[in-house]
Amino acid sequence: MAFAIRPAVAADSPGITVLLDQLGYPADADDVETRVRHWLDEPNSVLLVATVDGAVAGVVALHALLMLDHAARRGRLVALVVDDAFRGRGIGRALLDAAERSAREMGCRDMEINSSRHRVAAHAFYTRLGYGDVRARAARFMRDL
Repeated sequence: MAFAIRPAVAADSPGITVLLDQLGYPADADDVETRVRHWLDEPNSVLLVATVDGAVAGVVALHALLMLDHAARRGRLVALVVDDAFRGRGIGRALLDAAERSAREMGCRDMEINSSRHRVAAHAFYTRLGYGDVRARAARFMRDL
């Protein structure tokens, strides 16, 4: 099975909607298209898709954040999803590799990934690829605005 990775376009929104649903985030296709268009307009963001026979099989979304404590940027992976039907075939790793290349090109010195605690398989995937769990040195706080 051959796959290709390329920058996302607005027409990929229906496929991305399916992936978000599989991840547990049901969304309206029109809403996802609006979000995809916003991503495409963000200069310090990257949205890539993996395709199999022209259909979206995976997506990765990355922001390059400005930091105040050092000159380099930090990459923040905010989404990485592979279609259930195509998992275990190297697409996730290829998407992550592509995101890391993009992050380096945007001046990032490191990459952070937030992942819900219940996604144990995803955590094992990231660990296998050299990512360390840094919860012991940092806390994450959030509130609605």
